[in-house]
Amino acid sequence: MTSSQLFALGINHHTAPLSVREKVAFQPERLPQALGDLVRAKPVREAAILSTCNRTELYCAAEHPRAAAEWLAEYHTLPADRISPYLYTFPQRDAVRHMFRVASGLDSMVLGEPQILGQMKQAARVAEEAGTLGTLLGKLFQRTFAVAKEVRSTTAIGANIVSMAAAAVHLSARIFENISSQKVLFIGAGEMIELCAAHFAGQQPKRITIANRTLERAEALAQKFQGDAMRLDEVAGRLADYDIVVSCTANPLPILGLGMVERAVKARRHRPMVMVDLALPRDIEAEVDQLDDVFLYTLDDLGQIVESGMESRQAAVVEAEGIIDTRVDSFLHWIDAREAVPTIRALRDNAERARRHELEHAHKLLARGDDPLVVLEALSKGLTNKLLHAPTNALNQAEGDERDQLAQLIARIYHLHPGE
Repeated sequence: MTSSQLFALGINHHTAPLSVREKVAFQPERLPQALGDLVRAKPVREAAILSTCNRTELYCAAEHPRAAAEWLAEYHTLPADRISPYLYTFPQRDAVRHMFRVASGLDSMVLGEPQILGQMKQAARVAEEAGTLGTLLGKLFQRTFAVAKEVRSTTAIGANIVSMAAAAVHLSARIFENISSQKVLFIGAGEMIELCAAHFAGQQPKRITIANRTLERAEALAQKFQGDAMRLDEVAGRLADYDIVVSCTANPLPILGLGMVERAVKARRHRPMVMVDLALPRDIEAEVDQLDDVFLYTLDDLGQIVESGMESRQAAVVEAEGIIDTRVDSFLHWIDAREAVPTIRALRDNAERARRHELEHAHKLLARGDDPLVVLEALSKGLTNKLLHAPTNALNQAEGDERDQLAQLIARIYHLHPGE
């Protein structure tokens, strides 16, 4: 049977626009079923899926990555050529390095951002619970988390990080000179919304409101920022009250459609409105951007804002890449050593059989009353002869170059120095 190799494949903000990324995103609640489907439907032995705002990646132990790539298109009912131009595939060494870089924040839209590590840990937990995380991939995730921790604790990669949340505030400040005079509506109650709310709260806006499908979660989050809460189905009637709207939910379809926003703009008498869509798939219909009085920003727009802070962290990047290269070599050495395990086990089993055989023989001689010193001498000689029989016999039967190669190998194994 062909041994499995590690592969990583997917699309991200470097290779694909938002309109493509959202088509291959996975809803969190569907991930366990998707993983099971992948392992059952294709010759993939181990698998984990990382699906975030900026990337969808499959980490697999398989004989060939083609099966996983085909599955990704099939699962999302897309023609293969719809995503293949944007798809990257990394073989084993590159896959390990890629995962280390992603977890360390080196491949993020915001260099050094910490959220991705938590997202990767969640991807590993989901795969483990789904039963698709085996020895190889499980060990890789363990090493990945250790490397990310080392990079963050020994380099300045995360120092003075410009976050997506801070970028949202920055963009809003371009339109409104003073955010303290504005009312801000947050749609959703997840981690990203909480981060954004914290950044906006620092600007002391006139009002903060959290809207969520579950009112209790919205109220709990609003309480942290001295804000108020509403149900998601109330947004349409109250949208016109807000100057800044930040949305990030896991809804598969847009929450804010063109018609709803048009009505809000009209009710506002065309006062400007900033809308920030941090969701994937998008929460706000793309056509909203065509409205004159609405400034709609997506994940890709925020990515352009944060790029300006990258140059100052290049020294930390070089240092981090050095750590990662060393740890990649170490992990690949572990994989190579793992492939020798069956041979090592067979060698030890063979030696153990020889030991037991000689020991049983010695027990019989002692029970018969033989001299213990003579028995011990016979035991040591018998064991030595048995253990050396195979290499000695192989060397005696070999000829020419084969004998020379075998002699060198035996000398290396036993640390021999013939001729000295």
